[in-house]
Amino acid sequence: MRHKKPLTPVSVVAALAVSLLAAPAPALASPAPQADPTAQTARQPLERQVLPENDGWAAAGAGTTGGSTAGADRVYDVSSKTELLAAFASGGTDPKVIRVHGDIAANVDASGSPLSCEDYASGTGYSLAQYLYDFDPARYGTTREPEGAQETARRAAAAKQAATIRWDIPSNTTIVGAGPDSSITGAALRINRAGNVIFRNLTVRDAADCFPAWDPTDGATGNWNSEYDLLQIINGSTNVWVDHSHFTDAPNLDSAQPSYFGRPYQVHDGAVDVTNGSDLVTMSYNRFSDHDKLLLIGSTDSTNRGDAGKLRVTIHHNVFENVGQRAPRVRYGQVDVYNNHFKASADSEVPYGYTFGAGVESHLYAEANAFTLPAGTPVASLIAYFKGKAIATTGNAVNGNIVDLRAAYNAAAPADRQLGADNSWTPVLRTHVNAAQAVPALLADAVGPVFTAGEAN
Repeated sequence: MRHKKPLTPVSVVAALAVSLLAAPAPALASPAPQADPTAQTARQPLERQVLPENDGWAAAGAGTTGGSTAGADRVYDVSSKTELLAAFASGGTDPKVIRVHGDIAANVDASGSPLSCEDYASGTGYSLAQYLYDFDPARYGTTREPEGAQETARRAAAAKQAATIRWDIPSNTTIVGAGPDSSITGAALRINRAGNVIFRNLTVRDAADCFPAWDPTDGATGNWNSEYDLLQIINGSTNVWVDHSHFTDAPNLDSAQPSYFGRPYQVHDGAVDVTNGSDLVTMSYNRFSDHDKLLLIGSTDSTNRGDAGKLRVTIHHNVFENVGQRAPRVRYGQVDVYNNHFKASADSEVPYGYTFGAGVESHLYAEANAFTLPAGTPVASLIAYFKGKAIATTGNAVNGNIVDLRAAYNAAAPADRQLGADNSWTPVLRTHVNAAQAVPALLADAVGPVFTAGEAN
């Protein structure tokens, strides 16, 4: 872990990207439109930037400043797991800046040597072959969750992996990729009981679970459930800005996994989940690709997780490419989803399910989003019912044509799953809002990691 290492100046390409992003865009109905937050790059280093006023729910309350005020002794340049974890631990919750160089692998030991699933299983007695034998529905049944020696061994092996790859980002932290190629592979990152965190300019990939759990009671035919999200915002965490990052399973896609008991052996869970009473989150200019379960907002249908009145999230100017579902799925929270581009291809390795999930007490406001979909994709499939009562959809475009998404859904939905118009709130914390037809071109080269961090001052 190195402090205050001089970094390469912003490249001509990055500077050009910044200038394009900072250019003003035509606005739709939006209170007090703001300049693109990336325009700050022209004025101060990436790692010293804060979330602009009015840029989504994370601008509420005290706003989101991360570690922008960190002194020189709290600026860390890291290029290994050991250095990154030391930076997280240093100084408690004092403001800090962490700049990630290159790729940091999570599934490694203290010396940096790779760890395999077999390494985690060693000494626990776990065997996938024995697990499959013991819990074959034809033998074990379908009415109870697995119990016995192999389930105990699976849990022990899973605990060893969790202790290795699950990392918590502390309060008052800015963590950024030092360049557009900076990444973290295999980690289950968490913002856990923390606040005021900025996460930018990083690729986060493949938080694969070595030990998915079989649950024959999950759904009509059972399911394999994996444990790790690429980034969790949990347990009352608040004021979090996730920006210009890339979340993906590639190259280890679930489509390459086998099926057991007639169900996919899925080793990935969510991309970015906001649950357990967390609040005030903005996700902007990110790329989400090649992943099934994207964004779960809200823990369960019950209120016992403290979700009611929380889970206020803004999702704007992101690209979702070849993703399956939950973009987002919402319970309880007021979730503003505008100016995103949802892209699916006919030959995607990730089967398309739905985009917006209307869950219990959800208040999802979807405006001026663009959908680029294969011919024949039913517009009604863009919304899925999960006991929600209402949704707001306005000015969204499907393959270039403005479509009333809620009306299309209701036209195909049974009477007991109709969704009313949600007039309970109107988003006010927004930057500019572009017409949906302009969004694909606007975001074509503007999302994901694009910056080079500068010397902190």
